[in-house]
Amino acid sequence: MTLRARLSELLGRPLTQNLIIAVIVVNAITLGMETSKSIMEAAGPIIIAIDRICLAIFTLEIALKLFARGASFFRSGWNLFDFVVVAISYVPDAGALSVLRALRILRVLRLVSAMPRLRRVIEGFLSAVPGMASVFGLMALIFYIASVIATKLFAESFPDWFGTLGRSAYSLFQIMTLESWSMGIVRPVMEVYPYAWVFFVPFILVTTFAVVNLVVGLIVNSMQDAHAEEEVAATEAYREEMMRRLEVIEKKLDDL
Repeated sequence: MTLRARLSELLGRPLTQNLIIAVIVVNAITLGMETSKSIMEAAGPIIIAIDRICLAIFTLEIALKLFARGASFFRSGWNLFDFVVVAISYVPDAGALSVLRALRILRVLRLVSAMPRLRRVIEGFLSAVPGMASVFGLMALIFYIASVIATKLFAESFPDWFGTLGRSAYSLFQIMTLESWSMGIVRPVMEVYPYAWVFFVPFILVTTFAVVNLVVGLIVNSMQDAHAEEEVAATEAYREEMMRRLEVIEKKLDDL
């Protein structure tokens, strides 16, 4: 086994992954402590030192992965994500790019790439995006039609909520989220327009309970598909490993 293969195997071991997860958690805590003025006054140098040690560990991990996997390192989206997150940490404190230093907290998102279950959630969400685009298109169409109707019906008496197409869309979005929709908007409108419920109730049923649940269903279905694909891949890998071992045993028997 070559040095690169041994190093790649070492980086993929559960113990190594658990150590990286522990470093990510420690780094997340220190980055949170940096936002407290009192904590920084009491233990600022120690917190900064821990942050630099964590960054050094992340950098070493990325460098070792680059050496062990070569060009194939950049074929994985998760590896690219880790590389970018670590690279952001080296943005200078001064100058026009200093604002990007606040993005150091993105290192915490490395937990996603380090933990298979979290990766499965993100992969399931991303695979659901094409289907969600169609649902969002349908929702946009519903919102546009409802906004035009609401503006024509209620703009005269409630210009702050329905005076323009944009204000109507925003008010309807608030109603869809069920945030103060009854006492805040709908009941005051019904005091002037008693039959306004004929418009608002179907709108809530369609957007909140139908379309939103459809989005949730797409995400859940995609996550299940991603989990099934992962299980199939693991089964295939196990089968190939067993076949390889059988070939080795047969070769030894033939030699005997």
